[in-house]
Amino acid sequence: MSLVGFETAREKTMEAIKGKVAFLYGPKDLRIEEVEFPPLKPNEILIKLKACGICGSDVECFEGESAEGRYDLGPYTPGHEWAGQAVAVGSGVTSVKPGNKVVGDCVLPCYNCANCKDGKMPSACLNMREVGFRPDSPGGMGEYMILEECYTHVIPDDWDYELGAWVETFNVGYWGVWGNGCAPDASDDCVIIGAGPIGLCASMVCKNSNARVIVIDPLESRRENALNYGADFVVDPTKQDFQDEVLRLTNGRGPSVVIECSGNDIGIASLFDLAGHSARVGLIGHSIGRKVPVEIGKTIWKTLQISGSGGTDRWFPRTIRFMSTIKDKYDFAALNTHHFDFKDIHQAFDTACHDKANARKVMLTFGK
Repeated sequence: MSLVGFETAREKTMEAIKGKVAFLYGPKDLRIEEVEFPPLKPNEILIKLKACGICGSDVECFEGESAEGRYDLGPYTPGHEWAGQAVAVGSGVTSVKPGNKVVGDCVLPCYNCANCKDGKMPSACLNMREVGFRPDSPGGMGEYMILEECYTHVIPDDWDYELGAWVETFNVGYWGVWGNGCAPDASDDCVIIGAGPIGLCASMVCKNSNARVIVIDPLESRRENALNYGADFVVDPTKQDFQDEVLRLTNGRGPSVVIECSGNDIGIASLFDLAGHSARVGLIGHSIGRKVPVEIGKTIWKTLQISGSGGTDRWFPRTIRFMSTIKDKYDFAALNTHHFDFKDIHQAFDTACHDKANARKVMLTFGK
């Protein structure tokens, strides 16, 4: 878009701009509607979407299997793994310019409540919003979206938009490994449970910390793929002796770092058996809303250090710098197994829901 085009977009936002946007009204009730966007507030940015991944959590909300998507509050626009181009900015915006390629945070703290001022995580915010999961924080499954400057981050010009749409996913994996104290180095054996998108990102982070990386997943295709994204070894948890195999690979001690990325009951329970003494354990995979039977006593006798990972705290700029250093080392584009134009969003969700073994990442694109 030319500078003239940007100015035209800015002028339109002084009145209104229209665009097609997806709304999730309830389980399996996804509709595309035309909306009129309001004029920008001084701290807001109008973003033209270019790419948006369908996350496993989007699928679970669509299927009615997760309480994270709050369509009980009203229809909302999904999509938290997005990248786009800033086409207009509010009068007070200084860090983003029209034409910049941008991405944005998912969990949005207010920075003003008692918990935020106390330095707690964004997920503790008393006024928390979550992009792509609530009516008050629309996501990236639409032609345009509006987001405040403090949650918007510029990516390098030489990135394509689909790589940008991986920033949120990588951000979760990176934070889950480094943000909460697991902090591996070359002395560590790291076990990653789950070889989905988050698990692969955690694997790349651990490998680039020079740790030894073991990825566990029941699907052969995912195990094979993990070897291209940081894994030194892969293990099939459906085999009876898989715990013995992990012990063998860690010289009989068990891993010193365990990152649980599956959110699967069996995967979660297994970490207490797999972890070595004094292991640092990072929990990333979502299991909110259900009880998972685990042998919690092993936390005591193994002196495990367990940390949760619900949202990240001012981590996007670090993630963008990290990804810039490794983007030519790993084939991020190959992780996008399916592509659909936004107008075919129903077909995209059908694929994401019914071909989970092969659909590592279903990517929505928005044309030119």
